[in-house]
Amino acid sequence: MESKIIFGSHEIVFSVKFANRKTLGIKVYPAGNVEVLAPIDTTIEEIEQRVLKRANWIIKQQNYFKELGECSPEKRFISGESHYYLGRQFLLRIEEGKPNSVRYKGRYFEVICTPKSKAKELMKEWYKSHAKIKFAEYAEPIIARFAKYGVKPSSLYIQEMENRWGSCTPKGKIILNTRLIMAPRPCIEYVITHELCHLLHPDHTKAFWELLQKEMPDWERWKNKLERFML
Repeated sequence: MESKIIFGSHEIVFSVKFANRKTLGIKVYPAGNVEVLAPIDTTIEEIEQRVLKRANWIIKQQNYFKELGECSPEKRFISGESHYYLGRQFLLRIEEGKPNSVRYKGRYFEVICTPKSKAKELMKEWYKSHAKIKFAEYAEPIIARFAKYGVKPSSLYIQEMENRWGSCTPKGKIILNTRLIMAPRPCIEYVITHELCHLLHPDHTKAFWELLQKEMPDWERWKNKLERFML
């Protein structure tokens, strides 16, 4: 469904998707469109109030993307494209040959494969394998820090997710989006810290935000950077 609110001289049009989730999220895409992901039992009045509360942020995001110009097309995984790893930009070089391999050298990702169309699959596999290693490395000291609260995740799981950077299940499993591996390390640490806070506070209560602020005082900086990164 689609709705809109008026904020000063701005009209904010947004689409709403209802899903089996606990919290309400707002996403601004590079094209400027706004999407609200809401729990199934949320009323339109509650949604409009949340959008109104976040109106300043939404407008800033839309202006930011407008300044960037036309959004980049979907990746085609061909030579010359730019791809990210831990916040650094690399150019893609694809050569036909065997064995299939991916490595980064200097400012380039070098992919060797047959046929060249296999480059996308290889890159996704490379990102996933490196995400498992790096996420576990970054999470270890943060998990150790949370031990003082008597909590520890049951497991750390990596998977691709369409609309979330991370999640925490009722049984304590923390799930991280594979695409986070493209973002700078502090952005990844922010998501890990955010999900660890959910082990103590399942919902986004005042106590949750206070704990997040205590454990990562500059979390808003890295959250904003992650939202603008648009992996």
